[in-house]
Amino acid sequence: QVQLVESGGGLVQPGGSLRLSCSASGSIFMVNAMGWYRQAPGKQRELVASITGGGTTNYADSGKGRFTISRDNAKNTLYLQMNSLKPEDTAVYYCNADIRPYWYSASVHYWGQGTQVTVSS
Repeated sequence: QVQLVESGGGLVQPGGSLRLSCSASGSIFMVNAMGWYRQAPGKQRELVASITGGGTTNYADSGKGRFTISRDNAKNTLYLQMNSLKPEDTAVYYCNADIRPYWYSASVHYWGQGTQVTVSS
């Protein structure tokens, strides 16, 4: 069994900051690429940022210059530092990871349960 658990969401005023965390736990042999996605009401889920096992990052245009994705491989934890938040950043943020479990010879795509981020005055 493998689980992804997000934390760090909440209500923040425009211009504020939040740091999201996602911890992977369970029968993990290797964690490969990880990423953050978000889904606003009435919209499709979209990529926010991703990071490879080697640390190469990729950002959606909406977050470039404001968001920073990072990971701690020793802790199997993913982070998203979000600065200068805007009302349009309001969404449920989901963690995603390609994980090879001990009991399987290939990577499996896992999702967290999501954490709500609301940007409002």
